[in-house]
Amino acid sequence: MRHLEIAISGCGPAGLAAACFLADAGHQPVIYERFAEARPVGAGLMLQPAGLMALERIGCRAEVEALGSRITRFRGQHAPDWRQLVEVDYSRLPGDLYGLGIHRASLFTTLQRAAGARGIAIRTATDIADVLPGPHGRLRPLGLDGRELPAVDLVIDASGVNSRLRRLVGAAPSPSPYRYGAIWASLPNTDFARDVLLQRYVAARHMVGVLPVGHLPDSPTPLVTLFWSLRPEDHGALLAAGFEAWRGKVAAIWPQAARLLDDTTEFSAFALARYAQFTLRVPYAEGIVFIGDAAHSTSPQLGAGVTMAMLDAAALTDALAASDSLPTAQQTYAGRRNRHIRFYQMMSRLLTPLFQSDTRLLADLRDAAMPLIDHFPWLRRRMTETFAGLGTGLFTAARPDTLAGCKF
Repeated sequence: MRHLEIAISGCGPAGLAAACFLADAGHQPVIYERFAEARPVGAGLMLQPAGLMALERIGCRAEVEALGSRITRFRGQHAPDWRQLVEVDYSRLPGDLYGLGIHRASLFTTLQRAAGARGIAIRTATDIADVLPGPHGRLRPLGLDGRELPAVDLVIDASGVNSRLRRLVGAAPSPSPYRYGAIWASLPNTDFARDVLLQRYVAARHMVGVLPVGHLPDSPTPLVTLFWSLRPEDHGALLAAGFEAWRGKVAAIWPQAARLLDDTTEFSAFALARYAQFTLRVPYAEGIVFIGDAAHSTSPQLGAGVTMAMLDAAALTDALAASDSLPTAQQTYAGRRNRHIRFYQMMSRLLTPLFQSDTRLLADLRDAAMPLIDHFPWLRRRMTETFAGLGTGLFTAARPDTLAGCKF
C-alpha cells in the first residue's frame, strides 16, 4: 500500500508505539493529544514477552528493560495462614522469557523519545472529536471545538476507554464497569525482591499487590507499585477513616507491605483506578481503526493491557504493508488480533471475580481449585502461558515473536 498520512488520537503508549511503527514503515503519522501537555497517566504496569518483542521491533526494548524490573515469577497467597495459592514461573516456558514491571512514566518517556527521534509531530490541546469524509477519499478530523484539522488518509483511535470516536462504529458496546477497582501508588522499594510480583488475598474482598517497577528515568531509586483493591463507591469512606486506619488494615494482612508506607502519612500519593470491560466486535469504521483500550478494555488481573496495545500497533502496521487497500488492511488487522484479544477478554471476565468480588463462594472455589493445578502439568503450562500473555484459546498458545509479528 502507498504511504499514508495518518492522524492518531491519543498520546499514550498505544498511540506513541503506533506512530513509531508506522513511521518506520514509511507512513506520516501525527499524534493529537487532548491535554495541553502529553504526560503519563496510571500505575505501574506489566509488559509481557510479546509486548517486549514488539518494542524490540521499534528499538525501544533495551531502554525499557534498563528502566524496568525483570519479573520472573508471580506468587499469590491467601488468608488466614498466607499459604501459597498460585505461582507462575516464567522459566517453565521455552526460551528465556520473562515479564517486565515498569513505571508508566518510564515507558511513556521511552516511547516519546523514540517518536521524537523519528520527527513525529505531537499536537497537544487537540482532541479528535469527529471524523467526516473529505475529497478524494480523504478524511477530515474535527477538534472538540469544531475546528477542522488537516486532512488525512487514516485515523487511528488510541485515546483509551473513554474514546469519543467509538460511536462511529455504530452499535458499539458501552464499557461494563467492574465492581472493584484499586488505589495505587509507586513507592521506594525497601525490602521486596525485584523479580517477583506478589499478591495477598482476604477472600476476594481485599487484595494487596506489590509489583516491582524499576526506576524513573531521572532517579536511580528502585520502586514498587502498591495496589489495594476496593469498590470505587467505598473510596470516600476509606479517606474519611484516615490514612493510619487503612495502614493498620494493610499491616494486619501484610506487615512487609505496610512498611512501604512508613514515609507516607496521607492518601495524596494514591490514585483511584476504576476498571471496565468491553470489546469492539469490529474494531474499525470507514477510514478509522481502533487500537488498545479504545478497542478493548478489561481489568488488569492478567497484566495484559499494555502488551495488547503494543501488539495492536504492530499488527495494524503489518496489515497495511500486506494489503493493497485500506478496507482490506482493516479487515486483516482485525482478523490477526481477534483470537488473542477475545481469549483474554474471556479469561479476564472469568478470573477477575475470583480475586475481586464480594462473593465468598467464588473465593472458596478459587482456594480449592488453584492448588490442584500444580498436580496437572498440562494445566500448569496453560496457566503459565495465559499469565505470560501467550494464550490464543483454551487449548492453544502462540510464541511471543509470532504474536509480535517479528521477522528477525
